[in-house]
Amino acid sequence: MIHPIYGETDYRKVDPKQLNRNIPKGRGMIKWAPFATMPQQFADVRRQIDNQNKIERPELSEDRLQEINTTLHIALAKHQDVTIDYYMDGYIQSIDMTIEKIDQWSAIIIGTTKNNNQTFFISFIDIINITPH
Repeated sequence: MIHPIYGETDYRKVDPKQLNRNIPKGRGMIKWAPFATMPQQFADVRRQIDNQNKIERPELSEDRLQEINTTLHIALAKHQDVTIDYYMDGYIQSIDMTIEKIDQWSAIIIGTTKNNNQTFFISFIDIINITPH
């Protein structure tokens, strides 16, 4: 007589009484312990994952640059709060601020953040979008 377990590869289909209970459990999570001793490896993997998410600096058309320039000057003249989307280290960031000064010589915008009243500097080339409030 052929034993009913032979030929069956899915243990869920076999009667539990016929299964061998002396199967070793293995090392479980211990097998990953050597990797936990290399924190620099985890940092390198995290850095590689972060680098995959980075984007190139967007290039804006001359018309878009003129719109941003006009909006900046209007916001400065009216002391109006704005949200500025800017490029920084491969990511698009946003900040709510009041524009204090437009420094043409240094090509930066100087403003005060709304949440903690800190002075913030943004380069002209980093600005992607500006939205008045």
